[in-house]
Amino acid sequence: MSQSRRCPYCNRSFLPSAYRPQQSVCSRPECQRQRRTDYHRKKLATDAEYHQVALESQKQWREEHPDYQKQWRQQNPQRVESNREGQRDRKRRLRRRFLDKNNLAFDLKHSASEVWLLGPHLCDLDKNNLALAQVLILPSLAHPGTVIKPS
Repeated sequence: MSQSRRCPYCNRSFLPSAYRPQQSVCSRPECQRQRRTDYHRKKLATDAEYHQVALESQKQWREEHPDYQKQWRQQNPQRVESNREGQRDRKRRLRRRFLDKNNLAFDLKHSASEVWLLGPHLCDLDKNNLALAQVLILPSLAHPGTVIKPS
């Protein structure tokens, strides 16, 4: 008699099949789909020949369905825009990751000017001594009674 096991995907108890005593995943379709997906990813990473066959299969499918992406984009404009937004966010985070905790400092001449960093994502730049920014140099306001001569 088989012992009850716990499915690693849904965490439910199940009895393995009498025909597959080594069964480690329950028979629910979602769990079986996840098991196949995990197997496929692992096989792609470890078996070069399997990886090559998968690439060739994908290439053949794309050649047989050349207009698929164009049609999909036309039929799903909200998903296309959502993908664009997601890509913008991923690129933004990647750029900020290069600046996060960057302690590179330059030896600059002393200046009476002050540098102010303004923007919505400054909290991501804590512990950062280098920031790419557009610098605006503004003259200081003269004290009353001081005459400013044009240069």
